[in-house]
Amino acid sequence: MSRADQQPGHAALDAYFAEIRRIPLLTVEEEQSLARQFRGGDGRAGHQLVAANLRFVVKVAFEYRAYGLRMPDVIQEGNIGLMRAVQKFDPDKRIRLITYAVWWIRAYIQSHILRSWSLVKLGTTQAQRKLFFSLSRTRRELERASRESIDAGEIARALCVKPSEVEEMLLRLERRDQSLDLPWGEDGGTSAGDRLVDDAPTAHDELSSAEQRQRLGDGVQTALATLDPRERFIVERRLMAEPPMSLRELGDHFGFSRERARQLELRATQKLRLELADLESEAA
Repeated sequence: MSRADQQPGHAALDAYFAEIRRIPLLTVEEEQSLARQFRGGDGRAGHQLVAANLRFVVKVAFEYRAYGLRMPDVIQEGNIGLMRAVQKFDPDKRIRLITYAVWWIRAYIQSHILRSWSLVKLGTTQAQRKLFFSLSRTRRELERASRESIDAGEIARALCVKPSEVEEMLLRLERRDQSLDLPWGEDGGTSAGDRLVDDAPTAHDELSSAEQRQRLGDGVQTALATLDPRERFIVERRLMAEPPMSLRELGDHFGFSRERARQLELRATQKLRLELADLESEAA
């Protein structure tokens, strides 16, 4: 992606953050009350829970910038993970929603990254997933500590996997590897390492965290409103209901096959994603 292509995307994200920052955070009492209302069938309460936690999805999504995917796509996948977490959340466990939701947000984002990776299918085993998301970082940390090259055996011991698995993953990923000191940009004033996510919050991260409030909360509700009654019924019963209806139950409800119910669910989910993408484009 050229620098010219990057700038509009940054502007769209900045506008998106500025809008969602207007959504107020929930107190513990408000969150538990809304969660109980949602479990009782109040869809509006579920939408409020999603909207109030959108800022945290963005924070998690930015941890995955180094993988080179479009940030709006990563955020959208995280938002779907958040919706799933709201559907599963139990307020009687006495934990905050985001503490529980982070697992779902990361799972959806990581699944999206694995699906979008251009080399080969990855993540078919837990070891592969661990290597994919940890290998490069672990190798850098070990080399920084020892000031010399690290072999596959040392990386394998650090990650508790087999050396052969490390060697296989290195072969698969080597075309994507590059020096962290490689000049970046037309003027060469920055390096590739400057683009990697730092664990410590930067000024931009802190600003982004402060800038996350109302637009996407309204946007999620607007996106749901674009679905026809049958699609909305399917989304609410499959993603937002506890327990969720099975595809067979949906088919029996509407009088068609389980496969047809699956196709409609997929179409409704795709429409939601496209609608959110349109809203972000309008903010550019």
